[in-house]
Amino acid sequence: MYVDCGTLVDGTGRAIEDARFTVENGRVDEVGPREDVPEAGEHVDLSDRVVTPGFIDAHVHLQGLRTMAPETWLHESDTACAARATTDCRRLLSAGFTSVRDLGSSVALGVREAVDEGEVLGPRIYTSGRSISQTGGHGDAHFLPYDIAREHGLGVSELADGPDECRKTARKRLRDGADCIKIMTTGGVLSEKDAPDQQQYTDAEIRAFTEEAERVGIPVASHAQGTEGVIAALENGVDTIEHGFYLDEEAIDLLLETDATFVPTLAIAYRLVEEGADHGVPEYGLRKAREAFEAHVESVERAHEAGVPIAAGTDFLGPELIPHGDNALEMELLVEEIGLSPLEAIEAATGGSGRTVPEDVGTITPGAHADFLALGSDPRNGIGAVRDVEAVYKGGKRVDEAVSGADGA
Repeated sequence: MYVDCGTLVDGTGRAIEDARFTVENGRVDEVGPREDVPEAGEHVDLSDRVVTPGFIDAHVHLQGLRTMAPETWLHESDTACAARATTDCRRLLSAGFTSVRDLGSSVALGVREAVDEGEVLGPRIYTSGRSISQTGGHGDAHFLPYDIAREHGLGVSELADGPDECRKTARKRLRDGADCIKIMTTGGVLSEKDAPDQQQYTDAEIRAFTEEAERVGIPVASHAQGTEGVIAALENGVDTIEHGFYLDEEAIDLLLETDATFVPTLAIAYRLVEEGADHGVPEYGLRKAREAFEAHVESVERAHEAGVPIAAGTDFLGPELIPHGDNALEMELLVEEIGLSPLEAIEAATGGSGRTVPEDVGTITPGAHADFLALGSDPRNGIGAVRDVEAVYKGGKRVDEAVSGADGA
């Protein structure tokens, strides 16, 4: 199979005019100017379109939630959540998201299996399973009695305390087949009794997680909003920093020194501030989001200017306020709030987000999965083009038509 492109945005920062790439066994083989790459097999003619890698949302929760009120999550059954998550998978694929990194879900491991088997239409799913929090930390159900919270949690997270228990919980995730481990090294916005600038987990506890992950070659992601929690995570081997509200010079230097990836998740913060009050977000969450938003934008600006690798992730869960399918918002905010060019924002959602997962996705380069999109307009003329997705290919096969058929059934 060979694909002719009007312009190929390859996910590495390059835009190649009149490009061609070939696909063999679901992966990209040769790439280059049309005259340099021979025709091979079926012809896909996108010579009047801009072609990009499939988008990757590097921070989602495939939990099938439909409300923003955390206390209602306790009453959700995993079966209902999993069923709704399959709808979210189709919406993601239709919007051009051919891969996602799930960082906290009780159902994503099963949904991943169903997608891999071809039973469910959806993106490639790389999941941590349930995220891991200290007692009283972001991820604990603060409004519940402790025994109930420890047993049931919020569905998307589990509690672990002390290096030994942290190590064992990490091993449980590996036993489940997780693609990464997600921990919390600060408080957060949607947890009632902590704050984004409060560090959580000790160095020894963080190291217990990262040692177990390193042993089997998978990454560790940390919810880290405040400076101290960001620094502790990076000093103890964490691979990706999620959110990063308050990044000082030391934190940015450490991001560069460790070659970690920064996943700002501007989209959820923006939606909480702009519309959260209309969607049942608790008052404490609204207050903390408003307090942090300006500093959050400034942190991302400084990180970008310093050359920190940035990945596009939304932190979307599925409710009307933050629905899957609307994930292109993160790219728009990287342009409108941070000042990235449209091609830089696309790179954040392709090659940049590809840094966060253990497979070769996010670029159209030899050996990568042949996940790609045809856009109906040129993103160089405006970032709104990322919503103008006309065709979606996953592993070299067109999938958007199948998604439309499934939705219409």
